[in-house]
Amino acid sequence: MKVVVKHIKGMHFQGEGSTKVMTNIDTSVTAGGSGHGTNPMELLLMAIAGCSGMDIISILEKMRVKVQRFEMSVEGDRASDHPRVFKDIEVVYKFWGESLSEDKLQRAAQLSMGKYCSVASMIDKAANLTYRIEMNSTN
Repeated sequence: MKVVVKHIKGMHFQGEGSTKVMTNIDTSVTAGGSGHGTNPMELLLMAIAGCSGMDIISILEKMRVKVQRFEMSVEGDRASDHPRVFKDIEVVYKFWGESLSEDKLQRAAQLSMGKYCSVASMIDKAANLTYRIEMNSTN
């Protein structure tokens, strides 16, 4: 696996992987950037959600669980001293649908976070990575 990241201007970079889709990386204007991209630490949180979310959708499809809506929020607490790594990260899996099985949702999340998601597995070695599930009605 290989990516290429090119400097655009200031703190703005563009990354490209095998799909050839450009990902803009930058920082906020207040931190010296132009605000034209996502900052690297936010990208890391998104990577956890993207990796785990793909696992969960795949697992739930195999379990024949129909979810009407699925989203995740990921919140990271960083150390105050440099290099300001994440100390704690929590993923909240939010599901909407009719007659959802909490046991199956929990099992899918457990399989993703404990076995399949390589991003979560790597991050869990450096930070306290936790997750929880929220079930919501479709109304």
